[in-house]
This record gives sequence, structure tokens and C-alpha cells, in this order.
Amino acid sequence: MEYDTITFKAEEGVVLITLNRPDVMNALNSQMRGEITDAIEQSPQYGRVLVMTGSGRAFCSGQDLGDGVDPADADLERTLIDEYFPMLRAFQKLEIPTICAVNGAAAGAGANLALTADIVIASESAYFVQAFTRIGLVPDAGGTWLLPRKIGIARSMGLSFFADKVMAKDAQDMGMIWESVPDETFVDHWQSRALALASGPTEAYKRIKQMIRSSFDRSYDEQIATEAKLQGEAGKTRDFREGVLAFIEKRPANFEGR
Repeated sequence: MEYDTITFKAEEGVVLITLNRPDVMNALNSQMRGEITDAIEQSPQYGRVLVMTGSGRAFCSGQDLGDGVDPADADLERTLIDEYFPMLRAFQKLEIPTICAVNGAAAGAGANLALTADIVIASESAYFVQAFTRIGLVPDAGGTWLLPRKIGIARSMGLSFFADKVMAKDAQDMGMIWESVPDETFVDHWQSRALALASGPTEAYKRIKQMIRSSFDRSYDEQIATEAKLQGEAGKTRDFREGVLAFIEKRPANFEGR
């Protein structure tokens, strides 16, 4: 698949979307948001896990402020509803596992795009910043939903008010991301993680995502009932039968889904 602002590659069950506007630190313009949305929606046809990363020295610096729109004329509400929401919803609702491999700066909407993934792996030199108040705005792109759930209200308020830079290791320590990896092993590490997911029990991953992402909307009793229902479904899949057989035969499981 060919795009102008991103690249799309599928290999060994892994779909790799690379944000590819390195001259502007992969800032998001209208075309890029549309291409990311399309690539995300197409990804399950090509692989069993989706990885998103950035080219150059940044993951994504957020909204492209030089996108040809006078700030006085900008309709930010329309832009968010018409262009950001489809992209973020497509990413958040994807049934296959998603990884953001954050290779550098992740700022503003770029930080929150990264945090939308199921798993965030960042190089040690990468950082996250809720940069919105620096230009008189409020966090968007799902930041006010994601941050309190990941790191709590106190830290969310502080990061949103002060727009402090959070280095990858600190982001890991506070529970914002899954892991921080030394720069020299970063690419090999996220690739191995992606390949592990691509060869894993896809049907189980789908149900794990469903249960965890919706758990805040349920009581404890409702959640354990949901676990029972989805575990019953998982127990009827080929993956479960294969997993048990592989355990008994003391060999690696060959998960293929269904």
C-alpha cells in the first residue's frame, strides 16, 4: 500500500506503519491523519499485530502548526471530530494487538496517539510531553481519558498544567508506558515483541483487549461475569485446543486463530 506521509509494510504477521514526515518531526497534518486512519483500518487484512513508529528523530510532534491555517481561522473542534476522532477510534478499537514503538519525541497529540496503543515501548532517549498549555490549549486526542487511567489524577493534572517533559524511563516507572529500552537495542527489542504477538493466540488477545479496555465501565460482579463469558468463548477456539495439546506434548504451540 502506497501513501505520501506514512509508509506501510507487512511482514511475518507484523504490520508496520511508519510516520514519515521527518522534516517536521512527523507532525500531523490533515492528509497524514487520513492516511493513518486508512492504514489502521486496513491492517488486520495484512497481519496479526500492528506496530506504529516514527522516522527520523521523533515519533510525532503533534498537530502541524504550519499546516497553512491561520490560528485565528482554525476550527479546532471540527478538526478533532472530523479528523482526529476517526484515527483514534480506529486505533483504539482494533482487535489485533497494537504497539507504539516510540523512537523519539512524542508531544501533544503525538504523545496521546502513542498512548492509545495497547503496548508502548520507548527508546531511553524518547520523551512524552503534554505540550498543549504552551500554546494556550487543553490536552486532546484522548489525553484526558488516557492519562488518569494510566497514571492517576495528580500526575495527569501536573503534566497537563506544566507541560513537563517525561523521559521514557520515568514514563515506565509511573505506569504511563510498558517499557523503556536502551537506544542501541530498541529496534531489535520492539521487533521481537511484535513477532511474539504475531505468533501468539490472536483470539485470546482480542478478548483481553475487550475486557481490559471496558473494565472501567463495569462493577466487579459485571466484570467477572464478562470474564466468564469471554473465557467460555476462548475455550472453544482452535488456539485453546492447540495450546493444551502443545503443553501436553511439551512443544511450542502453533497458534493460528479461531
